[in-house]
Amino acid sequence: MPTKRVKQLNGSAAETESAFYDALNRADLDALMALWADDDEIVCVHPGGPRLIGHAAIRSSWAAVLEHGGLHIMPSQLHETHNLMSSVHTVVEGTAAGGEAAHLVATNVYVKTPRGWRIVLHHVSVAPGPAPVDTHSQILH
Repeated sequence: MPTKRVKQLNGSAAETESAFYDALNRADLDALMALWADDDEIVCVHPGGPRLIGHAAIRSSWAAVLEHGGLHIMPSQLHETHNLMSSVHTVVEGTAAGGEAAHLVATNVYVKTPRGWRIVLHHVSVAPGPAPVDTHSQILH
């Protein structure tokens, strides 16, 4: 019987991040969980929620979040700090919650593993006020 091949994302943390938001938007729990590191110490914090540690707790939380469909999150304003083995991204997550535009701030941490870049931390907070203006990309040198 042929075995199912799992797509390897070896290119960059940015590709893993793109696949993460794509899986969220499609409500694809299996694709989402395949992006997490194999480490038992992975962490996820949903807005206003407790710290979840480990695959079982994180999978269960995402299953509940995605049970009614995709989230339609558009990440923007990436700020990235990285080295050869890790990458820390902060992004503004734009979403339409209940027909109203809202934004969240997320920190996503990736580590390079033999299977490619994988998520070890996803932490999201509700951001007060209007979405920040991206002044970084407006600076010309």
